[in-house]
Amino acid sequence: MPTPLGKGASFHEMWADLLPIGRSAATGGYRRYAWTGADADCRAWFQAQAESRGLAYELDRNGNQWAWLGDPAGDNAVVTGSHLDSVPDGGAFDGPLGVVSSFAALDELRARRAAPTRPIAIVNFGDEEGARFGLACVGSRLTAGQLTAAQAHALRDADGVTLAQAMEDAGHDPSAIGPDPERLARIGAFVELHVEQGRALAALDSGSAAGINHPIGVASAIWPHGRWRFDFHGEANHAGTTRIEDRRDPMLTYAAAVLAAREKAARSGALATFGKVSVEPNGVNAIASLVRGWLDSRAADEQTLATVVAEIERAAVERGAREGVDVRVTRESFTPVVEFEHGLRDKLAALLGTDSAPVPVLPTGAGHDAGILSASVPTAMLFVRNPTGVSHSPAETAVEDDCLAGVTALADVLEGLACP
Repeated sequence: MPTPLGKGASFHEMWADLLPIGRSAATGGYRRYAWTGADADCRAWFQAQAESRGLAYELDRNGNQWAWLGDPAGDNAVVTGSHLDSVPDGGAFDGPLGVVSSFAALDELRARRAAPTRPIAIVNFGDEEGARFGLACVGSRLTAGQLTAAQAHALRDADGVTLAQAMEDAGHDPSAIGPDPERLARIGAFVELHVEQGRALAALDSGSAAGINHPIGVASAIWPHGRWRFDFHGEANHAGTTRIEDRRDPMLTYAAAVLAAREKAARSGALATFGKVSVEPNGVNAIASLVRGWLDSRAADEQTLATVVAEIERAAVERGAREGVDVRVTRESFTPVVEFEHGLRDKLAALLGTDSAPVPVLPTGAGHDAGILSASVPTAMLFVRNPTGVSHSPAETAVEDDCLAGVTALADVLEGLACP
């Protein structure tokens, strides 16, 4: 239905337009890294969606994109959105589902002829995944003052390119990055829709004797999580001539740390993963001199997380001492537990559920921009069911009916918050 501000593309059209951007023909996964050509194409897509709807488009000092219905300088705004970047060979839904659904939900509000009394904005936060510079949620961390400009300028990718250089090469002025308290002060609520990264909703359905359907959930909390870099320093040598007893092989110590991470996490009900590794000199016939492994660990509470990481480090150090390998550990990022604002969380649950069919409220181990902003503004999250639970993979998926249910749910939430 046309509106005075113009009707945007349907969910299906938007999804089809976005789908090819940054997709690898070899793997089917996505490589939408911050401040690259694929990122620029995603940003152009976002701007086009905003302008096709007559929304006020804005690029903030930290490279985050905003599309406003109502006064961008107004107070008590209701903001939704997510991110468009990806992990290496990630799936199509992680991030983009939230952005596409936000535009589609706004279209739904217009079709309902809803009359917002608060400004509504859609945001695309930059570099949420941290795939290029190693730190997640850079755009939202800068905005919330959880990452200083100096720290951001020091970030480098694997080729030694700094974040500032990459931003400048992409046409954005890096000298302006930093906290944005005035913008945050104008936000009354931020609601992020995201594909569930796990299969808790699907498990609820399979465990229900009544055949209850749960395409949508509300987040209760985000587990505390962090990233640690383990440096294993050994001695380079010839793989074909060096006796086993003479070797100082850091690869063995690294392997022991990987196994320790699995053991310690499983014993504590936590998660610990070495998912990235670099080796020097990285020769087939050479014993490594240095192995770097990056640990991602998460747990239901901060004490458990601290204990698990400490036990992994201790196991690595003890194994290294036996093998003549020096182990050094650096914490590169940490996000404490996030309890989403209870009033907003309960409001969403009331809007989307009934006494006889309440909407599931569940925690997640995945970090999000909503978690970063939660220290500054009331935030909440909606999850769309993931039938397999697979995420950060080309196999990540959600069925069409569930995606459209997510659009309807987000429209209900926006209407309930901005159109009382």
